[in-house]
Amino acid sequence: MQTAAPFLRWAGSKRQLVGRLASYWNGDFDRYVEPFAGSACLFFHVAPPKALLGDVNSELIATYREIKYRAKEVSTQLCGFRKNKKTYYAVRKQDPSTLTDTMQAVRFIYLNRCCFNGLFRTNLLGEFNVPYGGGASGAIPSPEILKACSKKLRRASLLAADFEATLDKVKPGDFVYMDPPFSVNAKRVFKEYSASIFNLPDVFRLRQRMERLADERIHFLVSYLESEEAKILSKGFRVTRVSVRRNISGFIRTRSLSREMLISYP
Repeated sequence: MQTAAPFLRWAGSKRQLVGRLASYWNGDFDRYVEPFAGSACLFFHVAPPKALLGDVNSELIATYREIKYRAKEVSTQLCGFRKNKKTYYAVRKQDPSTLTDTMQAVRFIYLNRCCFNGLFRTNLLGEFNVPYGGGASGAIPSPEILKACSKKLRRASLLAADFEATLDKVKPGDFVYMDPPFSVNAKRVFKEYSASIFNLPDVFRLRQRMERLADERIHFLVSYLESEEAKILSKGFRVTRVSVRRNISGFIRTRSLSREMLISYP
């Protein structure tokens, strides 16, 4: 299958590791499942014939659904937006509930591609509040990129839900890739989600699910920052450590290497 570049930026994205991650996937699996979809860079890279993508971020999943079915309409509207600070704050101020589904997706993509460091963060009222990212945030995705992603998404079912709801649908023969928001010492490293915080109790929930998947002999891969929480997740499973250059603060001069753990079964 031909790969496609993801059309979203996402804090904690595994683009740097996608080649390494892809080595865990093969064509013998019945289906690809990802309960923390984010930018879904591994999904777009391996281009599985059948997939299930889930995420607790309902705006993200709604955007994927629009690209899946109406990529041309989204692209046509998106082309009318200019990338500058004035337009960004005007779009950010919009109430998405007053927009059509297509324009909600346009707004989501535009803000994602123009905001600081690819963050998704909302205030207590659920309003997106990430500042403008300037020229360093990259280009708005082209019609060609959205068309290629649409073709891949047509092979995927989409679910806006907590990761356990997605994992409830997993069955033998599936391959599950899990890249949860990091929760290190009960603090989110990237703060890409706001209303729903992935914290230590969630780490234990994920660990229980990993054990259940192993009991059912379902192949999985988890990527997680090397930490005490990662030790909880990895105990008894196969572990590979890799180095990743992170740009957490958004400035090149503050980039540094961090270690991540790839936890897999079998």
